[in-house]
Amino acid sequence: MPSLHKHRSRAVTDGVTRAPHRAFLRATGLDDDAIQNKSLIGIVSTQGENTPCSLGLAPQADRARLGVAAGGGVPVSFTTISVSDGTSMNHAGMRMSLVSREVIADSVEVAVRGHAYDGLVAFAGCDKTLPAMMMAIVRLNVPAAFVFGGATLPGHAAGREATILTAIEAVGAVQTGAMTPDQLHTIERSCTPTAGACPGQFTANTMAMVGEALGLSPLGSAMMPAVYSERLAIAERAGAGVMRAIEQGGPLPRELVTRQSLENACAAVAATGGSTNAALHIPAIAHEAGIEFTLDDVAAVFQRTPLIADLQPGGRYLARDLHEVGGVPMVLKTLLAGGHIHGDVLTLDGERLADALQRWPDADGTIVRQCNQAIHASGGVTVLRGNLCPDGALLKIAGLRSLQFTGPARVFDSEEACMRAVSDRAYQAGEVLVIRNEGPKGGPGMREMLSVTAAIYGQGMGESVALLTDGRFSGATRGLCIGYVGPEAAEGGPIALVQTGDLIHIDADAGVIELRVDADTLAARRTRWTPPTRARLGGVLEKYALVVRPARQGAVTHSGAVDWPYESPTPTTSD
Repeated sequence: MPSLHKHRSRAVTDGVTRAPHRAFLRATGLDDDAIQNKSLIGIVSTQGENTPCSLGLAPQADRARLGVAAGGGVPVSFTTISVSDGTSMNHAGMRMSLVSREVIADSVEVAVRGHAYDGLVAFAGCDKTLPAMMMAIVRLNVPAAFVFGGATLPGHAAGREATILTAIEAVGAVQTGAMTPDQLHTIERSCTPTAGACPGQFTANTMAMVGEALGLSPLGSAMMPAVYSERLAIAERAGAGVMRAIEQGGPLPRELVTRQSLENACAAVAATGGSTNAALHIPAIAHEAGIEFTLDDVAAVFQRTPLIADLQPGGRYLARDLHEVGGVPMVLKTLLAGGHIHGDVLTLDGERLADALQRWPDADGTIVRQCNQAIHASGGVTVLRGNLCPDGALLKIAGLRSLQFTGPARVFDSEEACMRAVSDRAYQAGEVLVIRNEGPKGGPGMREMLSVTAAIYGQGMGESVALLTDGRFSGATRGLCIGYVGPEAAEGGPIALVQTGDLIHIDADAGVIELRVDADTLAARRTRWTPPTRARLGGVLEKYALVVRPARQGAVTHSGAVDWPYESPTPTTSD
């Protein structure tokens, strides 16, 4: 009799008509027992040599095979793409970064559905690859686990710790003459000494934290550096855990991703000064679960959650430092004690989160503070609204000295135009630099502006100007940088009507951003506005621009969760 572990894969392995299918499986090295009695478990990673973030995933994914095999399953490895944000930054290649999130999620769905795998263990390491894998897991709703590959260790330059952010911001210092090219070269050679993702609370580590908060990842796994050997044991346990979920009938991903766990994920981001990109990715993951969870929902959690972790880029410490004192569970336990998260949600192991957190340490008081001693009363990321962005915009306030700013706009119709002005220092203190036509549709691809923001910061102007865009920011961005403005310019949002010299007022305490131009003037401008024209795109960007939805909905590209209507009936021996 076939094992009760098998479910979907019976569509491939059972019955007379599946003899050709079984012949293909035998050609991959499987025997009768594996084909007839064992679950087929996909093990997918974004392993590749294009980025240090993905360079160390293969050994971890390979170790997951042992856990699957120990649990009585058949591990089947495959890989998918990644786009390195590090090397696609500040040129046209960045248009492909957010697009890659959809391509990765789609490719994993295609592989798992196409081969009728019974479960999935997914590994990822670079910014968009993490939400992509989580989106795929929730979309498929098969027993699954997500494991982040870990961050790099910091390097050292001039006797101080250095990370990739040090190098990016040093570019601006060279442009002002505050640093020599030789000093920059020294930082470049030493700031990323190992494989792994960026080590601050940038997008990769932020989304790894989200994975734990949602229950899709093993507790305590996210902040562990990529090069730590313990990661192999975590991977093996993840493989075994998927087999246990198959045997026990859950928990399934959509039992883990609930409105309460989504709120927990938002709270973890806010409490740690995480990447603004999380406000794009969390709604996208919710979308896969059939839960309407928009920027408004994210904003509500951000507003009520205190900033309690002192992490870069707004603070002092790195992922490694947080791991050494207690990792993500320490943050979650502290938030739970303060009444800021829900304890009744499930972990990957099926345990109540509140019960699981009791085994982890309390806040250490330095890297993670108690809620009543918070760094800031509201989260490290805030949502702004006003006549300039009726659908909202995002600002990371962690580390900012001032939360108010008023100044005249200097408008740019592309990232490149702004970057030229910044490189030439053709801007003034007190201005609001506006970059438009970089939204999901308008870009298309919603590029992130780390090179621009880091150059500004490196020039010593990080809080002397504000920057506003309908594009995105990196998790490493710091300064008064407001992104994800909606509606975007390509859809006729108010950002399309701003002119150089217009006064813009920003008050992050009040959550307000206001274009101080009277309504009649704006109405007259709208009558003269026409959508920007562009050359025919072709290829993936053309398809993306046709279907992508607004940033407030997560820039998703399909209508949402569905119980897959094409599940084949289990064949019989007489078919």
